[in-house]
Amino acid sequence: MRRWLKRVGVVVMVLAVIALAIGIWKREEVLRLMAVNSLTSPARVVANFSNMDALFYTADMDGGTASPLAAGNAATLPQEFLNWVRERHVTAAVVLSEGVVVFEDYYQGTSDTDRRISWSMAKSVLSLLLGILHDEGIIPDLDAMVTDYAPDLRGSAYDGASIRNVLQMASGIAFNEDYFDYFSDINRMGRVIALGGSMDGFAVGQTGRRGDPGGDWLYVSIDTHVLGMVIRGATGHTIPDLISDRILRPLGLESDPYYVTDGDGVAFVLGGLNMMTRDYARIGLMVAQGGQWQGQQLVPTAWIDTSTVASAPNGAGYGYQWWIPDNAEPGEVYAWGYYGQYIWIDRARNVVIAVNSTDPGFEEPENHARAIEMFRTISRQLAAAE
Repeated sequence: MRRWLKRVGVVVMVLAVIALAIGIWKREEVLRLMAVNSLTSPARVVANFSNMDALFYTADMDGGTASPLAAGNAATLPQEFLNWVRERHVTAAVVLSEGVVVFEDYYQGTSDTDRRISWSMAKSVLSLLLGILHDEGIIPDLDAMVTDYAPDLRGSAYDGASIRNVLQMASGIAFNEDYFDYFSDINRMGRVIALGGSMDGFAVGQTGRRGDPGGDWLYVSIDTHVLGMVIRGATGHTIPDLISDRILRPLGLESDPYYVTDGDGVAFVLGGLNMMTRDYARIGLMVAQGGQWQGQQLVPTAWIDTSTVASAPNGAGYGYQWWIPDNAEPGEVYAWGYYGQYIWIDRARNVVIAVNSTDPGFEEPENHARAIEMFRTISRQLAAAE
């Protein structure tokens, strides 16, 4: 009996040593997994959303030399907006009217220098890059198959889907986007990032379909990663380098942004862009001006016009990776990200509102509808004051 207990003790000790060794060997992966599992915990979410480079692999970008962003007379925003800021856990808000800053403030202990996570607002930025490449003839046909540029997707659920299909979130793949379901596809994808796995491999591994490509619209974030695979395949360059060269450096940002990446260094293009809130406002202003910035045409106006109107199947309020509000007036479009990130653009009134938040109720329809109505109210008020 004693001999048996001694053997058991030796086995337990060996297992403990192995577990310790694995823990040391995989320390970074374990820490990143812990980070993703506590990313939105109330005690950490504000700091996490401003310090994603401390939690995940990242790729640096070049924001160029800061361009002027003029300050105008401070606007008095409605009390309802200030109440909304508090209720919806806003961390930053920057409002531009006629190209000048008329309101700017930071909350929850954050500062104007924080580089905040974009989440799905990054999808809209990627659309701008595609528009440039399309205009240059690098990706001339939006109805070409994604497998023409990303051949690894042959045999996956994306085989037979066109570039336009993934642009409009109409790929037809079966994908669970429930952020609050631990076992959903979107959260499995988050754990791939946390553990340093391959996003390309995750996309190639998608085999389930809900219908034919182009048949209906369903918001599927992995579609945007496939769009990134197409762009990388067409150009031979990384997304951070392309966006830096074609958009951000010419814009002239306040600070150099960065992308969260997977373990292969591939940018998390569907939601991993990090920059200052004023720089999100710069992107919105460039779009509001039809793709122009300080006399330079960065993104073709025709692409801005086409990509920011509802074109997805089934009457969805979605364009080419941009959201279009219900009952939209001409020129109203917005980028929208997880936990309440917004770039609201009213091209007709030349108003841009950039907001970063840590709002756990961001998916509730009434909260989202209230945000849109708030932005519209501010846009109309500012236009009336001109």
